[in-house]
Amino acid sequence: MRIGWCLLSMVFTIISCSQHRVQSDAYDAMLSILLSHSVNEVTVNETESLNSPIFLDARTLNEFNVSHIENARFVGFDSMQLSALEGIEKDQPLVVYCSVGYRSEKVAERLIELGYTNVKNLYGGLFEWMNQNRTVVDVNNLKTKRIHAYDKTWGVWLTQGEKVYH
Repeated sequence: MRIGWCLLSMVFTIISCSQHRVQSDAYDAMLSILLSHSVNEVTVNETESLNSPIFLDARTLNEFNVSHIENARFVGFDSMQLSALEGIEKDQPLVVYCSVGYRSEKVAERLIELGYTNVKNLYGGLFEWMNQNRTVVDVNNLKTKRIHAYDKTWGVWLTQGEKVYH
């Protein structure tokens, strides 16, 4: 019983102390536990103040083909596509994203190891981007509301758009 109260207290502390950087307190609390916060993070709104950022998608090619941030480059996760980095200066603002931020954080760490100095992880990932009604495009560069929701467990955090699971 005492352990239960301790866990409940910890969850409330995380929720109340979180920076409320996403639209949902529960989502923010989950992210604060899931992410190691090893790289600089940027919120959806903060991306607007960056000077010509390049968005890098750290999901699978299938997820990217369903939809992605307009003009984003696919870098993947399991086997990072270094060709996507061609022509990018080491100090160019890079915003790496995935569904919620975990895979992109790991890719951002790798980019920093490769010498990129202005790398940020999109806090809340593409789900938060969509939850804030931002534009995404499909493989043909047409606006869409379809978002690959990864799986039904993670898809609960996507509250806007049309969830796709294939």
